[in-house]
Order: sequence, then C-alpha cells, then structure tokens
Amino acid sequence: MFRTLAISILTLLSPVLFSCEKAPEVSILDSPKEEQTENVTMPDRIKITISGKTLPVKIEDNKATKALVAALREATITYEADDYGGFEKVGPLGRSLPTSNSQITTQAGDVILYSGNQIVLFYGSNSWSYTRIGKIEYGTNEELKSFLKAGQGKITVTLSL
Repeated sequence: MFRTLAISILTLLSPVLFSCEKAPEVSILDSPKEEQTENVTMPDRIKITISGKTLPVKIEDNKATKALVAALREATITYEADDYGGFEKVGPLGRSLPTSNSQITTQAGDVILYSGNQIVLFYGSNSWSYTRIGKIEYGTNEELKSFLKAGQGKITVTLSL
C-alpha cells in the first residue's frame, strides 16, 4: 500500500519536478528606458549665451532640469526673451518641462521656469510660485544687468551644455 501511494504521488508530481526550468536572467539592459536615463550623469552647469557672451548657470537637481538637460543633449535651445516688470527677462521656451512649483522670492541671477514653458532670467527680485532651474554665475549686479541687457527690450538667449 505504501509503495502504491508513493508511486501515485511521484506520478502526480513528475510533471512538476521534471519540467521546472530555470527562470530567465534579467539584464540591466532589459530595464525600461526611463530608468536608464535616470542613471545618466547630470552636469552641474549649463551655459547661457546672449549677444556672443556666455556665462555658466549652476543648475538645480529636479525633474525640470533633468528634462532640460535631456533636450540640450539633443540640441541647443534658442528663444527670445523680453523685459517684464522692470526685474526680469521672460520668454517662451518652445516646449514644456515638468514643474515642481513652490513659493520663491527670487534674486538677481535666478533662472526660473514659469508656467512650465517659459524661462525667466531675473535681474531683480520677485515673489511667486515657480520651479527653480538654477543661478547664473556672474560678477556684479551691474555686469549681470549688462549681460541680460536689462531694460533694453528683446534679446536672443541660447542655452547649451
């Protein structure tokens, strides 16, 4: 009886015992593209060029800057910006970036994302809900105002890596 029971159990379990295959190994190359891009080294600065002069912008580490850097890896971004309110240059970026807005009191040199698709370059101060992109590294406030052509109307801005 024991022998018959053992043979019956083995007969029932044999498809399970002998058909088990090793699970396929997963390679890091099989991971989704989004995860791979998160591991790409982010620069700590981008460049801003106006009228042939270039200054570095120390960037924040957030979703907006990651998306901006990804776009800059494809090509430089050029847009027009104009004075607004006597304290900033603002212009449409030509694309939308992810936002993480918070109440900010800006300072001269701040580079800010407004409404997800406009870049604001501050030469003065303002308080609003923005996403911080970075800070232009410059000398004096007068040098920054000269670089941004503060109060002089439209400028062409180029962002690059």
